[in-house]
Amino acid sequence: MRNLRILFMGTPEFSVPMLEAIYKSKYKLVGVVTVEDKPAGRGRKIKASAVKEYAVKQGITVLQPKNLKSDEFLVEIKELNPNLIVVVAFRMLPRQIWEFPEYGTFNLHASLLPQYRGAAPINWAIMNGESKTGLTTFFIDDKIDTGEIIDSVDLKIEHEDNLESVYNKMIPTGVELVLKTIRDIEHNVVKPKKQNQSDDLKIAPKLNRDNTRINWQSSAKAIYDFVRGLSPYPLAWTNIISGDQTISSKIAKVDYSIITHSYPVGKIIEKDKSLFVAVNDGLVEILELKLSGKKLMKTRDLLNGFKLENDSKVL
Repeated sequence: MRNLRILFMGTPEFSVPMLEAIYKSKYKLVGVVTVEDKPAGRGRKIKASAVKEYAVKQGITVLQPKNLKSDEFLVEIKELNPNLIVVVAFRMLPRQIWEFPEYGTFNLHASLLPQYRGAAPINWAIMNGESKTGLTTFFIDDKIDTGEIIDSVDLKIEHEDNLESVYNKMIPTGVELVLKTIRDIEHNVVKPKKQNQSDDLKIAPKLNRDNTRINWQSSAKAIYDFVRGLSPYPLAWTNIISGDQTISSKIAKVDYSIITHSYPVGKIIEKDKSLFVAVNDGLVEILELKLSGKKLMKTRDLLNGFKLENDSKVL
């Protein structure tokens, strides 16, 4: 049985439960690597990452390299002398780092690899209407999310799930998978499998202004999935055209019905303090939205003080 010395690398809140599980386990945690402190929030105050905040509270050694390829950082790694690196939501590592540990460097990815490689796998699985996703541990190589798979676990995506609910289900499952992977490496029973390199793979690119805009030419179900995959953050968006106003609006929650109608696609129908958008195969009801410069509101509450013109539409 191997005597493990683990170095953990991560940044956001998602990483903290896995770090905590390792810290509270029997394994030797030699340190944590995370990003530099950065300005955050409206006041742009300097803020540490969630991983750093946890590590500092526990008295764990923290490294915050400016350059992962620097000789200085490699020296710091060698001084800690880990024989296993565990990565959960961090940056792409240079070869000199991921090759250093005797027993390798593995990453926890929030999809069933090789599907949904990339920065936003939870979002894209829901946005694409998948009924299943999962988590995968794999040994890091010199490309993004392409290394040999160690282990994986499935997670069901329910019809009502959004980003937040799937994220919350993934955390305890991710903790169990990380600990199981560490145990398997400790006992030298891992049998890595090469990933399928088929062209028929779905990707999970970083979210931006362009790929979070609602396409109202899509089906009602596709729009429903798209919105919930981006809720509660960063939120899908659209432009509402009302008279001579163009209002950039974020959409947090919708429902839909498949019906035949004669409305043009994109027309907004206001009825009984509710808003519906006509699409090709039915109506999409907007339940929660945030107009530019305003707070997130339920549609019924918004319409108490906001008037749309009769010819209003979305683009």
